[in-house]
Amino acid sequence: MTITIQEITELVDGRFTGPENLPITGAAPFAQAAAGEITYAVKPELLRNLESTHASAVFVPSHYQDNSERLVFVDNPELAFARTLSLFSPRHRPDPGIHPQATVSRSADIAGDVFIGPAVTIGDHVIIGRGSVLMGNSYLGDRVSIGEDALVYPNTTILAGCRIGNRVIIHAGTVIGSDGFGYAKDNDSYVKIPHTGIVQVGDDVEIGAGNTIDRATFGKTWIKNGVKTDNLVHIAHNVVVGENTIIIAQAGIAGSVRVGKNVIIAGQSGISDHTSIGDNAVVGPQSGVAKSVPGGEVVFGSEAMPHKIWLRVQRIMPRLPELKKKIAQLEKQLLRIEDEKR
Repeated sequence: MTITIQEITELVDGRFTGPENLPITGAAPFAQAAAGEITYAVKPELLRNLESTHASAVFVPSHYQDNSERLVFVDNPELAFARTLSLFSPRHRPDPGIHPQATVSRSADIAGDVFIGPAVTIGDHVIIGRGSVLMGNSYLGDRVSIGEDALVYPNTTILAGCRIGNRVIIHAGTVIGSDGFGYAKDNDSYVKIPHTGIVQVGDDVEIGAGNTIDRATFGKTWIKNGVKTDNLVHIAHNVVVGENTIIIAQAGIAGSVRVGKNVIIAGQSGISDHTSIGDNAVVGPQSGVAKSVPGGEVVFGSEAMPHKIWLRVQRIMPRLPELKKKIAQLEKQLLRIEDEKR
């Protein structure tokens, strides 16, 4: 596949000063790019060594000063590279049709151009929008709905009543709509609390492999438009995740948490139940969030310890800068006293 640099420049709203008919045959990382390919450079060390890449064209920031004819000036080189890469690596969609080994309820409403792979099971009153793809061994429970142009990878389970939006990608092994972890204590035993709600996934969401997203006790667990989750993420019952939030591998969000929009929840972090994370906040890796985080805040850190000590530590932590200043003042006073004694 060959695309001219002019076509790429128009796609990414960039500026190229070289020959418009320059052929581009692929996209590759900076150090691996070969002649005919396009790459990108953002980090200063790469911009300083542009001559070291064999690429025929390089996306660079709009403000970068250089007269080389192979540079494409764009506001966001990484984004431009991603869009260009998608041209050379389009997502494969199998031809529409229902595999003879699939089990499909007669009451299911399936658009004509949907692909349903082998050993897929589709329950009663399921709705699947046009252009969607369900790969082998997937399971859709009764009353599940899936929008248009969705892609469901193999061995995915979507349980009864859950709703999936348009252009959603769900990777292999994910379970959507399992019961939440809810029990009422009865002396020394536990009684299961029925979970009668659903999971609703908005448009343009991508859910990684091996995710588990629990149905609500009542109402819905809601993953809003544009959310992206990494592999091995757990989202508990009645959680709401705001638009365009990113949740990275092995993060766990407990029940009834409210996560704002444009939040970053880093890997192996844990968020306690009934807390909230404000818009544009960042939860650092391996952080334990036990109380709500305001919008725009960046939080890091976690340490397990006896609860009484932990409470005392939490009261002290905000005062540490002040205490450090006082200790420095005391050290100066002690040194002055020692000097006077001499």
